Amino acid sequence: MELQITGQNIEVSSEVRRYVERKIGKLTRHFPNIIESIVEINQEKTRSPRQQFVVRTSVIGNGIRLHSQERGEDLFQAIDKVASALDRQLERQKGKLYEKGKGNSSTRGELKTETVNPFQPEVVKVKRFAIKPMSVIEAAEQMVILGHSFFFFLNTDTDEFNVLYQRQDGNYGLIEPELG
Repeated sequence: MELQITGQNIEVSSEVRRYVERKIGKLTRHFPNIIESIVEINQEKTRSPRQQFVVRTSVIGNGIRLHSQERGEDLFQAIDKVASALDRQLERQKGKLYEKGKGNSSTRGELKTETVNPFQPEVVKVKRFAIKPMSVIEAAEQMVILGHSFFFFLNTDTDEFNVLYQRQDGNYGLIEPELG
């Protein structure tokens, strides 16, 4: 398993690196075909000292892709939380594969030649609504009134469709599409 550990606003010491390697390395007991694990450690300046450290992890394996993000007042506590969350996700994924009869060989550690994609997205609801041209400020007000975390609108300043969303830090983000 390839393990990438990066730090933002924090220097990742060898002690932290060894701790992450030990915790994330234990995940292979549930799913031995993990190919790559990416761990991002971030120290944020927050009002609450309980959420100072953020650890984001992505695990990529034969037919699986799992993500987890946890916060904590102590870096090692956040690493423990994210490892525990990934452990639960891998156990659940292993159970799903086993129930379908597809996970027998992958749970024993044998490589499959075909790629299994257990996630098959399905559109379960279609919502239609009239779009009223408005400014970004009006869109933010509408989003708050509706209680949504995002809002799709026609921006009067640019005459383009935009998405306004609320970020985790409480501020807003604006998505402006470009043709590629």
